[in-house]
Amino acid sequence: MIDHLTVSVADLAATRAFYDKALAPLGYTVQRDFEVIIGYGFKRPYLWFKQAAVVTTAQHIAFRAMSREAVDAFHAAALAAGAKDDGAPGIREHYHPQYYGAFVIDPLNGHPIEAVYHGEPPKPAKVAKPAKKKTKAKKTKR
Repeated sequence: MIDHLTVSVADLAATRAFYDKALAPLGYTVQRDFEVIIGYGFKRPYLWFKQAAVVTTAQHIAFRAMSREAVDAFHAAALAAGAKDDGAPGIREHYHPQYYGAFVIDPLNGHPIEAVYHGEPPKPAKVAKPAKKKTKAKKTKR
């Protein structure tokens, strides 16, 4: 639904240093750098950070992970980069049975950020094909 989001920050260089480390385990990197605004994503930017005098109020930002291991690595990398723990990696059944997330607080801007893995999508049930009826070939008279 949302194509991209821009968040205004007071210190773009420090913000980049944190997010470069925190998002690396998820495979998200800076896709565009225009000195006063940078865009993170995979193949193209989806989340932009912009240097500004008026900063965005803290917003919850959730990043999609491709595995539970990536969620774990995000949590560890974010904490090592200075984030405050806001929820260790684990299943959050109150969202749905496969929801595996980890939560931290961005140390510079106060954003509660998360990495989430929704699990493997259920495989469609195999539908048995109806048995083919054997038909006897009719003999034709000549």
